[in-house]
Amino acid sequence: MFVITADQVDSRGRPDIVAPVLVELNERWGERLLLPVDRNAGDELQALTADAATALDIVTTLARGRAWSVGLGIGGVRTPLPDHTREAAGDAFVAARTAVTRAKRAPTRFAAEAIVDPQPAEDVEALVDLLLTLRAGRTQAGWELYDLVSSGMTQAEAGARLGITPQSASDRARAAGLRADLAAQPALVRLFESADAAQGLPGPSTSDRTAPDRT
Repeated sequence: MFVITADQVDSRGRPDIVAPVLVELNERWGERLLLPVDRNAGDELQALTADAATALDIVTTLARGRAWSVGLGIGGVRTPLPDHTREAAGDAFVAARTAVTRAKRAPTRFAAEAIVDPQPAEDVEALVDLLLTLRAGRTQAGWELYDLVSSGMTQAEAGARLGITPQSASDRARAAGLRADLAAQPALVRLFESADAAQGLPGPSTSDRTAPDRT
């Protein structure tokens, strides 16, 4: 299982953005989440998913713009699941709490943790750091091209949409590191999956999405 705990950067000096980001994440990935993304403590949010690609997508989405410190916890989750993510528990939640605390001091504002077998989470952190470092130097023009290409357009189609020549699109893609970025993502998903499997704990199925017996 993957738990993402994200803490808003400088929440005392900036408007609260938790609510709109919750809506965005739930609308975009709701079907691939085990529970809706939830506000945890004030300016924090938490997401729970069994899907490695979704975990990577949420991590990289939150990391973009450096508005969040993002912690990824990998491990088991106590079942049956409660009604709300903030009420859930297990190793992945403990690990995510440790990770987000470390992320606040990290250059990329990202960290990953696992309790049963920490080494695979360290590997995840190292390679996600590389991806985020690559993205840190990307210009707004580079992001515009990336967003179109990652939505399914070819580079030529994206260039035409942006009103630039194929050569300009190619130059922009090279400067933005698009090829390396897009090639790294499937490999990172496989690394996430391996890190999860290394914890040796099966995750909850959709049948576990029931509230615990409180009698």
